[in-house]
Amino acid sequence: MKVYLIGAGPGDPGLLTLKGKEILERADVVVYDFLANDAFLAYAKPDAEIIYVGKKGGDHTLSQDGINRLIIEKAKEGKVVARLKGGDPYMFGRGGEEAEELLDAGVPFEEVPGVTSAIAGPAYAGIPLTHRSYASSVSFITGHENPDKPDSAHNWQALAAGTSTLVFFMGMKNLPDISRKLIAAGMSPDKPAALVRWGTTPRHRSLVATIATLPEEAVKHGFSNPSLIVVGDVVRLRDRLNWFEHKPLLGKGVVVTRAREQASGLAAALRELGADVIQFPTIDIHPLDDYAPVHEAIRALDTYDWVVFTSVNGVKHFWNQLAALGLDSRALGGRKVAAIGPATADALRDKGIAPDFIPEKYVAEGVVEGMLARGMGGKRVLLPRALEAREVLPEELRKAGATVDVLPVYVTVPSAARRDDVLARMEAGEVHCVTFGSSSTVENFFSLVPADTVKAHPEVKLACIGPVTKKTLEGFGFTCHIQPDDYTIPALVDELTRVLPEL
Repeated sequence: MKVYLIGAGPGDPGLLTLKGKEILERADVVVYDFLANDAFLAYAKPDAEIIYVGKKGGDHTLSQDGINRLIIEKAKEGKVVARLKGGDPYMFGRGGEEAEELLDAGVPFEEVPGVTSAIAGPAYAGIPLTHRSYASSVSFITGHENPDKPDSAHNWQALAAGTSTLVFFMGMKNLPDISRKLIAAGMSPDKPAALVRWGTTPRHRSLVATIATLPEEAVKHGFSNPSLIVVGDVVRLRDRLNWFEHKPLLGKGVVVTRAREQASGLAAALRELGADVIQFPTIDIHPLDDYAPVHEAIRALDTYDWVVFTSVNGVKHFWNQLAALGLDSRALGGRKVAAIGPATADALRDKGIAPDFIPEKYVAEGVVEGMLARGMGGKRVLLPRALEAREVLPEELRKAGATVDVLPVYVTVPSAARRDDVLARMEAGEVHCVTFGSSSTVENFFSLVPADTVKAHPEVKLACIGPVTKKTLEGFGFTCHIQPDDYTIPALVDELTRVLPEL
């Protein structure tokens, strides 16, 4: 048994430490809070127990005493517990209290430091906390102190005069009082000050004013928790060094409907551009129950002229079965190999196979056109693919005189996606676009989300990777607003980057 108190960082998934990720991957139980990005849950084992204990503005899913009891109880069941906390556990995160409770209960623990929001949030806003020309000291302060207390725990005179940069945690409720006390203690009312809300996340916003005007500006611009208050001359650098807020898709909510196995590239590209990616996999990719027919086809590979792959998943599952038979890419020696598009071609190259043919248009019709030009009369073609897929390719090749064996190597099934999350965010105006990577994602999306609900939000743009997916979307009564000329994920990302910033 063991408990790891892990700092999850400020919100950007890329700022989780490697050690934190490694522990999440082997933990039996993951206990996470409101400020810990739930994207990290993807690192957990499939059978890990996931427990949310978030605390948000007084609304506590579980009290601190309850959290302490929970992690002790789970550890004493002999489990490895990952206690995932926003920022750094020991920086105003009550991690020290949890560590003491574990120690008193005889439960071994480790603290895994995380990147604190006090450093990362201002950095993403272009505010270095120290700078040779502006600041040589920093104070981190809780802003959660009760302003009605007769005696403050803070030495306001020392804060006003003795430290170059001040960073207040959890101080939005007391912002007017903080401003008043600093000025009363001798700070110039014109001292630069800033707010950084949801720092490093796609909802990141920042605001610059003076310590005197900051409370009024915060109300005017709708700033609330979670926000940091930064006071000091380093704030003057914000307009010059602010890099994160220039990302083209910052704050744009984009729903990704692809299966998790396929979504990583799209999601990562969108996040890099600042988008708030809402993972909503409408399909799951599962292996077949019986691979005997696949093994039979693999043993007869030398009887085929062509092997045609129409997806990355087809490559993956076909090679899994090659490995199951003790074979590798050499089994395709002498065969011509086709890939429906560049992503599938890259997957083949990763296996050591350079495709003999990639169509100019990355749809089944493009494959048909190109292969017919290469002469299909009397050829034998093996088509590893999903159990259910469009029949255009095998039908047209057969018409041209080819013998085509369709070989299912995986199955797509509707996903148990969290519909309520998407609906709530759509109602809150946080969804700007829904992306569809195939006809099946369209069909499964509308099996989960009522079409009338989407129609009630005409501001939400619908994006399709290609014309076949677009036609399926139109069959549900919708217009496709965004479609790239090249039917690839990079082209779709480029088109989203062109269109969404204007919304």
